[in-house]
Amino acid sequence: MRAMVIDRYGKVPMRLAEMPTPEIGDYEVLAEIHAASINPVDFKIRDGKVKLLVKYKMPLILGNDFSGVVAKVGAKVTRFKVGDEIYARPRKSKIGTFAEYIAIHEDDIALKPKNLSFEEAASIPLVGLTSYQALTDILQLQKGQKILIQAGAGGVGTFAIQLAKLMGATVATTASEAGANLVKYLGANEIINYKTEKFEEILKNYDAVFDTLGGEILEKSFEVIKSGGKIVSVSGLPNARFGKEYGSGFFKTLLFSAASHKLTALEKKHNVQYTFLFMKPSGEQLRIIANFIETGKIKPVIDKVFTFNDAQKAMEYAESGRAKGKIILKIK
Repeated sequence: MRAMVIDRYGKVPMRLAEMPTPEIGDYEVLAEIHAASINPVDFKIRDGKVKLLVKYKMPLILGNDFSGVVAKVGAKVTRFKVGDEIYARPRKSKIGTFAEYIAIHEDDIALKPKNLSFEEAASIPLVGLTSYQALTDILQLQKGQKILIQAGAGGVGTFAIQLAKLMGATVATTASEAGANLVKYLGANEIINYKTEKFEEILKNYDAVFDTLGGEILEKSFEVIKSGGKIVSVSGLPNARFGKEYGSGFFKTLLFSAASHKLTALEKKHNVQYTFLFMKPSGEQLRIIANFIETGKIKPVIDKVFTFNDAQKAMEYAESGRAKGKIILKIK
């Protein structure tokens, strides 16, 4: 099969390669991939920034979510059959959606929303699961609460705004002038122009923050949270609590504790809870999300669709930060 691979960690371009079609286990299906999406985690993996959490063998096929059709089923698969149209986010140990086929556990799959094209469906799994787990599982967002969602016009932000509104929250977000109309259309109640305004000086007494940027932006986010509030980040540093829950072992947990000491100090200073989210695949949650989409409560937001041969150009465009919504690879 054709696949986009890297041969080593670092800011290296992907290359088109012939790779073996994956073998499937008893509980896996072989999916023929029709479309995949590009996410920031793809360049984090490429750059070696998640090596402490997951180790990969080279050459490595990149790609973390997709839509496609079941081509073959394992002996003990019960929920899917050949020909089913599906979408999914594979397990971190089994990534590789920038390819013509992937082997994936049936627990990680859901039927594709009926009202979406393959390209639209491929835009959903990673950002949908990330937003759902952040807002529902960790923040436990309640009707009437106030949440700041950073980078609202980005891939995760466009989904998270819609989900937060569906949950009955008041939403503030950061965006440029170019993204302001989009986030307003998606339901944002307050829009902070991050180029001319400082969100930490404007927003106060918020119940929750969903951070997608990390660094200094994450640190400033503590200033908008009221006592007892919560912050979840997909771009911040893992802390000791994450290390223990993830089963990282004593040494790695110690490393996480040391690296995140500034965030721990901010937690104590502001009396808030900080959580690093390393999203888990879930076919069950994708089924919930599919229902939101099929009933018109959440819509995909796509910036641009690239051909499979232009995967490297798509990655470069993603890294430019100019995209409003998701970037898609059309594979079939």
